[in-house]
Amino acid sequence: MGKTRALIIDDELVIREGLKRILEEESFVVESCASGYHAVEMLQQSDFDIIITDLKMPGMSGMEVLKSVRTLQPDIPVILITGYASVDTAVEAMKNGASDYITKPFVPNLLLEKVKNALAQRTISLDEISFREDVALSQGFHQFIGESREMQKVYHRIRHVAGTNSTVLITGESGTGKELAARAIHDNSLRKNSPFVAVDCSSLAETLLESELFGHVKGSFTGAVQSKTGLFKIADGGTLFLDEVSNISLSTQAKLLRALQERKITPIGGTQLIPIDIHLVAATNKNLKLMSKEGTFREDLFFRLNIIPIELPPLRERRQDIPVLISHFLKKYTLEIGKEIKAIEPDVMIFLENYAYPGNVRELENMIERAVVLAEGDVIRNEDLELWESSESSQVSMIERIPMNVEELKEMKRNIRDHAMESLEGLFVRNALERNGWNVTKAAEETGILRPNFQSMMKKLGISVKGEH
Repeated sequence: MGKTRALIIDDELVIREGLKRILEEESFVVESCASGYHAVEMLQQSDFDIIITDLKMPGMSGMEVLKSVRTLQPDIPVILITGYASVDTAVEAMKNGASDYITKPFVPNLLLEKVKNALAQRTISLDEISFREDVALSQGFHQFIGESREMQKVYHRIRHVAGTNSTVLITGESGTGKELAARAIHDNSLRKNSPFVAVDCSSLAETLLESELFGHVKGSFTGAVQSKTGLFKIADGGTLFLDEVSNISLSTQAKLLRALQERKITPIGGTQLIPIDIHLVAATNKNLKLMSKEGTFREDLFFRLNIIPIELPPLRERRQDIPVLISHFLKKYTLEIGKEIKAIEPDVMIFLENYAYPGNVRELENMIERAVVLAEGDVIRNEDLELWESSESSQVSMIERIPMNVEELKEMKRNIRDHAMESLEGLFVRNALERNGWNVTKAAEETGILRPNFQSMMKKLGISVKGEH
């Protein structure tokens, strides 16, 4: 956890091996390559915390590598290796964004000092990150924050669909911003001055959901003391957003399909067809295509909803956006809580940039809010960033010290793995319960786990439901 990843680029094997040995002795995770072209390929596939590159190399020079880094992963500090004759060029490179340079032959301690200074400068200063947030917002869309290639694809798709009435299906893990995407579609459409109506399909029982969507007439069922206008009609002229559409029952799915096909609805207990004019946007964190094959979701409805698919990437697949998200949430919560945070410790920043985020952007936001609340000074430190276990009474630090030997490394990896699995299980169980209104039987059935086994997981994780013992 918090291991610093370094990329070494040099066409001389002896230099690569020497640098690798120096950094690995300081517990860095090191990868190396012999050409700038190979380095660019690696940068497109992996994230690094620091890059050390030779200035003069055959094919692609260190200066060209620097330019590519500034495009692919702008936050990464780059240290150049150069001969005395090229010092002027190295200084020029620093003006173009390089963090530092070192001349050959280099002293290991001096190299380490420059590496640590570059990392500290990168992670502690929030001004540059704040600037990148402004850039990300200008390149983003609506209230989304992110300038990564993955998010640019999302913005591009939203821009295209916002000008149409085609049904949209937004997919993505919990916490990726599905409702935000739906609102972006609405707010950038010709319907933006008409209602945006959102309904969580997982929070209502089948009969209540049907009544909410289609409305009912007075006396149509027990408790229907007056007629009710459905959300389809309330959203008329605007956008109707059906969140967690996978939780709609098969019978209600049939009525939804008919409404989409005919563009008319019939309230419960009514006989009159009411025309509707809506842009339907649906969202789910499940695989509807698989559910349709299993018979738990209508295939014809899936095809009707999936006209324009938009898949939101998990945060772990767009790490380039993490620094600007951190900056955004820091500004938000320092303002709300009334604290002034000026810096983040380097190892905390490294952890935040490399954490898996099973809860995606929502989890990152919660972590930053917690850190701001717990910070006793104006710097966020290891102890301020805590991962709460399932038990409300206990907590465990997310950042651990760097291991000093292989046995400590093995033990720490084991502890991290165990804790990560427990955190994932907690998210899995809680999400299943939330999707099913905290009904243990339904949650167990939906996840394919026997009820006693599901209850055992809940007990182990300290998760309880009122009335369940």
